[in-house]
Amino acid sequence: MRQLALVVSTEDEGERLDRFIARAGSLARGEARRILERGGVWVEERRVKVASKPVWRGQRVKVVLEEGGARATQERQRPRALKIVHQDASFIAVEKPPFVPTQATPGSDRGTMLEWVSELIGAPAGLVHRLDQETSGLLLFGKTREATSALAAAFRERTVEKRYLAATWSLGEARLPAEGEFALSIGPDPSRKGRYLASEGRGLPAKTRFRVLASEGRLSLVDLRPETGRTHQLRAHLAAVGAPIIGDTLYGAPREVELGGAPVSFERVVLHARELRLKHPMTGELLTLRAALPSELLFVVERLGLSPSDEL
Repeated sequence: MRQLALVVSTEDEGERLDRFIARAGSLARGEARRILERGGVWVEERRVKVASKPVWRGQRVKVVLEEGGARATQERQRPRALKIVHQDASFIAVEKPPFVPTQATPGSDRGTMLEWVSELIGAPAGLVHRLDQETSGLLLFGKTREATSALAAAFRERTVEKRYLAATWSLGEARLPAEGEFALSIGPDPSRKGRYLASEGRGLPAKTRFRVLASEGRLSLVDLRPETGRTHQLRAHLAAVGAPIIGDTLYGAPREVELGGAPVSFERVVLHARELRLKHPMTGELLTLRAALPSELLFVVERLGLSPSDEL
């Protein structure tokens, strides 16, 4: 029986049980809820199935990932057909759905993009770069050792141009300018495990160019072009200026917002890896690869009166 043993910290006190399990156990929130529903969670040795139950500092939470010979992660089924954006003898580019980890995490070693793509190509896929679990969009994998090495070097040396789209929600009086650049360093937040801070001079240098494509009240659709690849760079940069990505509760954003007088809920961080421009790892040909817009961003695009065209 495979399980997680979690302890509630001071920072997590008062958090909903499902959100605490998801964050502390590196699980998708939907998976945490499913484990709760099937009775796989114990708080202080008592089985709990109520997702909204608050947790308190010092409580011990046991999460059973396998029970009765079955893995909880088996519920994360591979889509009938992964959307392939590009494939040749050297590498493959696919569209990553949200809530699927790129590779194995402490809470899941099955149902990952690395596993699914390896099954798809019939050989071990080469990990080149990563996307956060809730982030959707373009993900590349090498099909040969040479291509994997060349692609990984291109990401490391920052010769790959990356473009993301995000729906942001301004807090308080904060408003993003029409365009600009974030140049705040990124480093771990000592007060919250798993979170990163963007600040002047503390941490590793990080740079992101941005452009607001459209806005309505606190809602904005933002084009993001990171020039570095720090952990949580886009999320931390936007949070630092008071405009976190909708659904990103780790960085202070709401999951439910009011649009046109009606509440609208988003179940994940609305961040999408839209486009990559890179040289082919073997031929040197310049490639532009683009992932389709997910449902959450299609909603935002239509709400803001834009067209889901290739220009976004």
